[in-house]
Amino acid sequence: MMKNINMYNIKKWYNMVKGNSIYHVNQGVGKIYSKHKIEGYYNDLTEKVTKDDNLEIIEIPKTKIANGDIIEFPIAIFQYGLGSYDLYLMERKEIFLEKFKLIADWAVDNQEESGAWNTFSHIYPDNPYSAMSQGEGCSLLIRAYITFEDERYLTAAKNAIEFMLKSIKDGGTTLYNNNDVFFQESTHLPTILNGWIFALFGLYDYVKLTNDIEKKQILNKSLDTLERTLNDFDNGYWSMYDNSSMITSPFYHDLHIVQLRVLNDIFEIESFKIYSDIWDKYRNNLFNKRRAFLVKALQKILER
Repeated sequence: MMKNINMYNIKKWYNMVKGNSIYHVNQGVGKIYSKHKIEGYYNDLTEKVTKDDNLEIIEIPKTKIANGDIIEFPIAIFQYGLGSYDLYLMERKEIFLEKFKLIADWAVDNQEESGAWNTFSHIYPDNPYSAMSQGEGCSLLIRAYITFEDERYLTAAKNAIEFMLKSIKDGGTTLYNNNDVFFQESTHLPTILNGWIFALFGLYDYVKLTNDIEKKQILNKSLDTLERTLNDFDNGYWSMYDNSSMITSPFYHDLHIVQLRVLNDIFEIESFKIYSDIWDKYRNNLFNKRRAFLVKALQKILER
């Protein structure tokens, strides 16, 4: 008998595959992002908002975790805010602007003095911080600063990036290895690809706004590292969730393709297009898709 079957993970993954998870909605290329100025977000997060059962209510979104508790989870909150901002830009409805501002204010009020947001303490008490959370929070706050011209948002965005770029050895969320720079979604686990890219988007927004030369150099180093290590996220028939042993679900495979297409569009790095095309071909190969599904299902069954 298998001892490590995790029914919560199985149910969560099943809902994601069936398209019934508000946490794993369709995320195509951002509909109104710009390479030249800061406008819409790079991934389309609008379904995080439009599929909300409480769409007409202006409140901080909550997340249900494995033990049944309801928490305020920074990554989910920031993504909801970014989706609200895109909807406001596209539809000019005040409710979306109000949702966005509420979340921007939450980001300021819940940021620690260090610039961090406590993201994973409910599952990793000793490793609560995340580069993905820092990057998405920065992207949100920069858009709030541009929209409302309130210096509080810019200060919080700066603090978020400063903390994100601190070495993991010093309590931050970035892994520095010689000239390689990895932004760690979870600071004690292997590098998770989608979280790394979300963090890159946040640093890119900050550099685009401030033209900070030092931060731009770190951004370029991380892009170089990503380009050189993308093969670590390819197992020959599907993309990997991290650079260790975890394969992606169909949702994250699609997300990887979209993220790499956006990175190629912004930075014109050919490797990003090459891998997005390769992974698109994997997705359209029925044998690869079924094989990946079975492997991922087994991993979810055995996941602690």
